[in-house]
Amino acid sequence: MIPVLATLAEAWSEVRVHRARVVLSLVGVFLAVFAMTTVTALGLLVAQVQQEQGERMGGRSATIGVTAYDPQTGMPPDPQEWDAAVADLTERYGITTTASIGYEETRFRLPGGTQAVQTKRVSPSYGQLHRVEPIEGRWLREGDRDSLAPAVVVNEAFLAALGVPDLSARPTVVIGGGDPVRAVVVGVVREGYGEELLAYRVDRSAGPWDAPGVADPSAMAFGPSTLELWVRPEQADEVMAVVSHDLGLALGGVQVDAYRSDSQGLEETLGMLRLAIRGAGVVVLVLGGLGVLNIGLVTVRQRIREIGVRRSFGATSSRVFSAIMLESVCATFLAGLAAVALSVVLVRNLPLDQLLNSGIPLAETPAFPVAAAVEGLVAATAVGALAGLLPAVIAVRARVIDAIRF
Repeated sequence: MIPVLATLAEAWSEVRVHRARVVLSLVGVFLAVFAMTTVTALGLLVAQVQQEQGERMGGRSATIGVTAYDPQTGMPPDPQEWDAAVADLTERYGITTTASIGYEETRFRLPGGTQAVQTKRVSPSYGQLHRVEPIEGRWLREGDRDSLAPAVVVNEAFLAALGVPDLSARPTVVIGGGDPVRAVVVGVVREGYGEELLAYRVDRSAGPWDAPGVADPSAMAFGPSTLELWVRPEQADEVMAVVSHDLGLALGGVQVDAYRSDSQGLEETLGMLRLAIRGAGVVVLVLGGLGVLNIGLVTVRQRIREIGVRRSFGATSSRVFSAIMLESVCATFLAGLAAVALSVVLVRNLPLDQLLNSGIPLAETPAFPVAAAVEGLVAATAVGALAGLLPAVIAVRARVIDAIRF
């Protein structure tokens, strides 16, 4: 390790001696790495936001929606038969993540009067499948099925109509009907447009507040509920065919439709976006590397006598080559490190939630993508190596006697 450390120490000392030249030559690299790292980081964050928004609407890749209805009457199948058929299907094929979703209008007694609010009746696993991130409180869970007071997750407009600023006071709302029931608001999500009121409740089950005479009889359902299955993308086509066939046989005379509900072209679009961002970063970095190469060539011409003297005192060609090369590598690495640090500071202080995601917290996304920082450092080091290659070759090929006479 002594020769390696000695070469690195020599390269660092040369960088310190020629500080002014190094700083001038690295301005372009610093700006190029800073721009590339920042653009790459923002591009990755934008791609992640687009992916989360697509999954929030249609589910993760690959989500299969399944609906069943009587083709003659348009009515959904018997709930008990449907639940038994779905349970048998998921157990037989090892499908571990499922969710159900239904739409209805529920009458809520608000301070401004009773209003019919669009309500989604979902299973708790719907939150995982659709990346639902409450901005306050929590999402629905399995224990809410056995609660005497139904749990409700609402949007911000609903909370404002309820006349409470937040969930610190554990607000409640009355679900109207012949026999009203008081529900507990457990979470708030950022959804809807303008003053549109939205609510989530656990899907219909044997819960005490869904028993006959307790549930709101005036709640109007919009069509049959949808079953969602989360499977691997490469198995989606096969699963859709199997689900339609097996559920159709199990229910008898019921029309079963299976389809992809997730954004199928999202992965290709995000891949093209990342490729375009990296391509632009490479172009900017090459332009910065040309400046380092140009100044490196001029510097070697000016130091040719020094190189000749070192060769005459026994410095080997490999030692001279590595010293000239590592000077450029060390300088560009430091410039890249400073550029990445400044990029991290800038991106971390941007209000990305407000700019990119309408204030909804970004799920599973770091404040600064590590991949962007690593790419910036690797790119800066690679540019230094490439920019130092030609000057190092010129220095090695110079004859000792001619270098001394120069």
